[in-house]
Amino acid sequence: MKKFLVFICFWCFSFLAKAQLIDQTINESEVSRIEKTLSSDDMKGRAVFTEGIDKAAAFISQEFQQTGLQRLPGLDSYLQPFILLKPEQLNAVLVLDNKKIDSKNLVVITTKKEFSITEKSGFEQEQVKSMDGFFKNASNAIKEGKKKIFWIDTSFASSFSRFSFFKRSLNQNAGDVVFVLSSIIPKSFTIEATHRFEEKKLANVVGILKGKTKPNEYVIFSAHYDHLGIGKAVNGDSIFNGANDDASGTTAVILLAKYFKALQNNNRTIIFVTFTGEESGGLGSGYFSNHIPPAQVMAMFNIEMIGTDSKWGLNAAYITGYEKTNMGEILQKNLSGTGFNFYPDPYTEENLFYRSDNATLARLGVPAHTISTSKMDNEPNYHKVSDEISTLNLKNMAAIIRAIAISSTSIIQGIDTPSRVKIEELK
Repeated sequence: MKKFLVFICFWCFSFLAKAQLIDQTINESEVSRIEKTLSSDDMKGRAVFTEGIDKAAAFISQEFQQTGLQRLPGLDSYLQPFILLKPEQLNAVLVLDNKKIDSKNLVVITTKKEFSITEKSGFEQEQVKSMDGFFKNASNAIKEGKKKIFWIDTSFASSFSRFSFFKRSLNQNAGDVVFVLSSIIPKSFTIEATHRFEEKKLANVVGILKGKTKPNEYVIFSAHYDHLGIGKAVNGDSIFNGANDDASGTTAVILLAKYFKALQNNNRTIIFVTFTGEESGGLGSGYFSNHIPPAQVMAMFNIEMIGTDSKWGLNAAYITGYEKTNMGEILQKNLSGTGFNFYPDPYTEENLFYRSDNATLARLGVPAHTISTSKMDNEPNYHKVSDEISTLNLKNMAAIIRAIAISSTSIIQGIDTPSRVKIEELK
């Protein structure tokens, strides 16, 4: 009986200590401090390749250092740098069934200076007679490093030049993807192109909290720290501060790092990462995903736009792709009795599961989901200069971040492991 009472007293003390710690670490005051910095005019909207995003990266790195996170092996800072290639096509040759075709009917996406293929090169081929889902398929092929030719029906001739959009900037791991304006797939072809490239530097910010008993199993908390920068002035304001999109998610990642570091009982390794280039097509998450073994990632919590109240009001958020794994069920189980609820994504027509930084790892089978409160049918400040800290509910933000921390506990401890995304369902 005495042992039972001692256990109950210890359990109660531990529970109260954790409750006190989470309130001390994740609160409205800390949310406000971090949000104010990230969404300040001084950051100039955090656009890629600007001084503003460099300032944001330095601030996040400082927070990770003060927290005491480890760095990625082999790096001397919290920055995970990579190079983006901006191609300029110098010349091109297109020959279909021994007939030379005007090169304006050809768009080559590659990271190779000298590109040359024929029908014997083993490229996957797809005939495109409808634009439904085409841009997503093409974008995925580039991101996933595929070798593919899209034969575009000539009915799309007037819009064919738009496909050069994919050439704006390329990750070093980008695939070789070719678009040819042709209503048939020829029996033979020769496609050649010569490029020169301008190199541009980007960096994710990554910190690690090593697991105690399962260090080779990873749980990821992520958000993107870039935004749109400076644009056309509206009522004298030209800075897209991105307070909700996605300084709110970045704030959550920083505070979750502080909480779990203070707790110091994670059995699985936790990786805290803020991605660059989400607004430019998921550049940072694409690079990160190519440099981590997906089989070792047990779960990914991507956090995007949690600064405004959800459609259900306070103490609620939704999970994209809820039905694809049982991760949402695990999170809700851990939140039992808290009054907080995670709901399935109510905006499935927006295809949000594929539109944020969780998508790259999800396509590799990782139970990777985005948590959000953004009302996609009524979010008046989305991608506008009015997305400022004054429009956010900071108290509710703190509650959401605490809920994410509590809901993830059994996964971080290695007690629960979410089911994997079925890759064949994503094709």
